[in-house]
Amino acid sequence: MRLAIVGASGRMGRTLVRAVAETPGVALAAALEREGSPHLGADAGPLAGLPETGVRIGAAARAGVAAADAVIDFSTPAATRAFADLCAEAGVAHIVGTTGLTAEDLDHLRAAAAGCVVVQSGNMSVGVNLLAALVRRAAATLGPEFDVEIVEMHHRHKVDAPSGTALLLGEAAARGRGIALSENSVRSRDGHTGARPEGAIGFATLRGGSVVGEHQVILAGPSERIVLGHVAEDRALFAKGALRAALWARGRAPGFHSMADVLGLD
Repeated sequence: MRLAIVGASGRMGRTLVRAVAETPGVALAAALEREGSPHLGADAGPLAGLPETGVRIGAAARAGVAAADAVIDFSTPAATRAFADLCAEAGVAHIVGTTGLTAEDLDHLRAAAAGCVVVQSGNMSVGVNLLAALVRRAAATLGPEFDVEIVEMHHRHKVDAPSGTALLLGEAAARGRGIALSENSVRSRDGHTGARPEGAIGFATLRGGSVVGEHQVILAGPSERIVLGHVAEDRALFAKGALRAALWARGRAPGFHSMADVLGLD
């Protein structure tokens, strides 16, 4: 299966290039970067710590998409929207791990899914998506008597908060409760806030150092707490999940999917 990697010279892009080289049945078809990147023209292999691949990093997005069976995209919301249109036009699967997407961005992806397979997740890790299924079940079983708080920590360079993973877990808790996260989330607390509203899903965001990703979902009830969590130790786990999604998407009819669909968790 021929794969195009968006943002191939970045930290996640290099991890994806290595994962492609280590995974049977897939091959690197294109390594894409923005115009003006200092890495344009470089072979994607040595940047990722590999021998030369023969695939040069380029900015020709349309040509890169046309050369691939699937595009793996951990970029920015604006770039993801542009690649969604190109993938829909070419009928090429779009695997989206970009975080910081707005409701409008997600609507754009759903519209693009009329022309191609889109798999979108705030976290491509198999473990995190299993955690989300457990959170949904726990929230449904325990009910509103148990308060839900989500604590996440990432490296100092992460630009969006709460993380896409934290929001994924919040959505899972909200689905378990049968409520809308947008109407029940608490993103910050400062000063005299008053008592905690029943049914609220709280988020706490920590940033520092080189932490790949840590998440805890705390369900605090009368006289007891349940803590469900996940610790990411290597970005390779996100890359492996994205490749799994790409292979799953091959040959499927256009449509919008999540990692829960890929893993059969729904």
